[in-house]
Amino acid sequence: MVYVDTSVLVALHLDEPKSADVARWYAACTDELVSAMWCVTEFASALGIKQCISQITEAEGQEAWQRFERLCANDLQLLPVGPATFHRAAVLTLDATTGLRAGDSLHLAVALEAKAKSLATLDSLLAKYARKLKLKLTAL
Repeated sequence: MVYVDTSVLVALHLDEPKSADVARWYAACTDELVSAMWCVTEFASALGIKQCISQITEAEGQEAWQRFERLCANDLQLLPVGPATFHRAAVLTLDATTGLRAGDSLHLAVALEAKAKSLATLDSLLAKYARKLKLKLTAL
């Protein structure tokens, strides 16, 4: 099972610097893919921000959203986030030396709870702390 964070999902559905690498990885991936339900909100937020700053058009945002919904329906299991997981994420975020944001801490907490064998991310800070928590990183 591979836990996929939102940075990978955005690169898979929009034209980003690492999109080609992510597309190759996804095409070759045979593992079960999981993410937190949180990624739906985070993905929508990324689309909205990119539209606000004119990186994408509204039509491009809608197309990306439709592709994302198909991915969630067919290839990506969305995991619920319970109170204990939110608490674990809060504890990770409380350590100011990490620099982890709430969303990244939530991704880590869900990946650990799900006992994912690896984490797919394009976020270097998230990757750094995933390694510290003994999560293997997926090569992208």
